[in-house]
Amino acid sequence: MGVDPGLGVTGYAVIEPAPRAASGLIGPPPLVIEAGVIRARRGGSLGDRLDAIYRGVIEVLDLFPPSALALEQVHSRTKHPRTAILMAHARGVIVLAAARRGVPVVGYAASRIKKTLTGHGRAPKEQMQHAIRTELGLDRLPEPHDVADACAVALCHFQIERNRGGLLP
Repeated sequence: MGVDPGLGVTGYAVIEPAPRAASGLIGPPPLVIEAGVIRARRGGSLGDRLDAIYRGVIEVLDLFPPSALALEQVHSRTKHPRTAILMAHARGVIVLAAARRGVPVVGYAASRIKKTLTGHGRAPKEQMQHAIRTELGLDRLPEPHDVADACAVALCHFQIERNRGGLLP
């Protein structure tokens, strides 16, 4: 499961390996089992928004129990330190929800996600979108962008685990 944390909209994507053909060395793209967004009430207090994120993640974890939950690591820019702090709050309740359900959490830097999916750690958004569509075998990119970003995080974890031999066909 990949999650793109946000205080207003949190994207999530649950993927799993597709069955591998008997003759193929490279299996088909992973299957998207569920993808969507968790919306916190606009203008609500920070506590209310975090509660909505927590409850939403718990619901997804209960409906589609994953083997792991992957998140983008918090990054901060010197111009916007407040944004990083607020995102860390959202990320914290997501990690708490996973812990309550016994799901291990893995964090990836944005550059690692980009490099894993495109081969370049500074890939532009368009290249990432193309990689997501191609890797998941989709006709179009998932929307809103929060879902596409969650797919990217899930795909990154999927590919890393597959390369380590952690995912069975």
